[in-house]
Amino acid sequence: MIAAALLSSTSQTAGWLLYLPALLWAVWRAPWLELFSDLRRQHLLLGTAFALFLLWLVRRDFDSGLSYHLIGMTAVTLLLDWPLAILAGLVAQLGMLLLGRQDLAALGLNGALLVLIPVLVTELCAFQVERAQPRNLFVYIFCSGFFPAALAALLCVLAGLGVLWVDGLFPMPPWLGDFVGYLWMVMFPEAFINGMVVSALVVFCPEWLETFNRTRYLSAPWKDDNKSL
Repeated sequence: MIAAALLSSTSQTAGWLLYLPALLWAVWRAPWLELFSDLRRQHLLLGTAFALFLLWLVRRDFDSGLSYHLIGMTAVTLLLDWPLAILAGLVAQLGMLLLGRQDLAALGLNGALLVLIPVLVTELCAFQVERAQPRNLFVYIFCSGFFPAALAALLCVLAGLGVLWVDGLFPMPPWLGDFVGYLWMVMFPEAFINGMVVSALVVFCPEWLETFNRTRYLSAPWKDDNKSL
């Protein structure tokens, strides 16, 4: 998460121009009729937004104005699907804003980095997995959970560094080339947390996952009764 003091007015405006249309599109595409008629989905949406809020509160704030925390949007996207995932991320951001842990001016850019990028990466990976129609459950867990989370964390960090570099308000460290080694320390925890959550949901509550094909992944394997043992 980036403080507004480190962002130029151009970057702040660009963040809002990216984030606001995505929010409006998510509101338009959200399944409101199903949401209002299904109490379980309401609880999932509110509970997920609150879990995101708590996850983002557990963070390391630096004196420079940067903050590091886990994102968690990959599991949220698989759980709610992309429209409700974007709205859950917005609710979590508003909670951070009310507590003074986020700047209103930087909310758009942080939303684009921490919400839109992970949701987009997860949706693309889930689409490719569904297009391949694998029957192996571990393919779904790894290719829709672990891998997208790691890739989303990588892209978020690189995009954030790119914005800071373009603005020139943040003094880049001279050891930026060595920063590549630290990316694994960001990617692996993100992949592990999201993958663990997705694995637990697949095992205990597969019906909660909107992007999980229970018929294909959990159906009994075909067996030839005429084949001699």
